[in-house]
Amino acid sequence: MRTLHAIALTLLVIGGINWGLIGFFQFDLVAAIFGGQTSLLSRIIYGLVGISAVYYVATLFTGEEVEDNTVNNGRVNYGTEFAEENDFENDIDDDLEDR
Repeated sequence: MRTLHAIALTLLVIGGINWGLIGFFQFDLVAAIFGGQTSLLSRIIYGLVGISAVYYVATLFTGEEVEDNTVNNGRVNYGTEFAEENDFENDIDDDLEDR
């Protein structure tokens, strides 16, 4: 599912940039690259952007979340990808109990 989210997000960014260019400069980048708005490739890109938008709206209502390794039980994990960080919270609690 994570790959599907990444693909949909990429298509949404492409669509957002294209709509920004249309709105500000009256320039359709997708149509310029793929040979006009009515060409098959342009229509495929427009369709994929639309499908990814519907997919993202559907995930908002289903409560589906992208798996994220940075948050654990509401706490941010500041560990790197190379090693685990020590959890000093338990050590602090132990020190406070000893006093």
